[in-house]
Amino acid sequence: MSRHTGPRLKIMRALGTELPGLSRKTRGEREQPPGQHGARKVAGRKSEFGLQLMEKQKLRFNYGVSETQLRRIVKDARRDQGATGHKIVELLERRLDNLVFRAGLAPTIPAARQLVSHGHIALNGRRATIPSIRVKAGDAFGPVEKSRNLLAIKASLAEPALERPEWIAFEEASLTARLSHLPDGDAAPFPLDLQRVVEYYATRL
Repeated sequence: MSRHTGPRLKIMRALGTELPGLSRKTRGEREQPPGQHGARKVAGRKSEFGLQLMEKQKLRFNYGVSETQLRRIVKDARRDQGATGHKIVELLERRLDNLVFRAGLAPTIPAARQLVSHGHIALNGRRATIPSIRVKAGDAFGPVEKSRNLLAIKASLAEPALERPEWIAFEEASLTARLSHLPDGDAAPFPLDLQRVVEYYATRL
């Protein structure tokens, strides 16, 4: 599966939650799933598979990863000695595009991915153009010198989508952020049942 390029609000309504990495919009009063029979879907009871799929899709769409990328992340998480679900979130949160977003330098993860891909972001003083790079504890990242005055970056810093997490240190003068320590398993900025994500992939990897 490729990344989603269609209506983002429709995805959030289908999954029943706001996904700040995907869009700054909220569902508002439109709580029911999209479509002519959305209200009927709310009344019906989802199967366990349906619930597992929904939790997995929250990760996919919020972090903007393909199914192939997410499967690779789950495989990496299963090699770790800690809780698999918590490791999945840690690995997703450590992606450079996500950290640019969480630091307040971009309004969404797709916007952060564009900044990285176009060469506006440096990692440890060197220009980085791969959004999926895994940032390590202690690494510093931020706009390259020529990009510090970009209107998009200034606007995002003026009205950040989320409060900056405590595991990201930020220096206002240079617009440089640093991953002070690895994020916890509960770092995802939306409701998430990690056990169902682990169960979804238990028989698929």
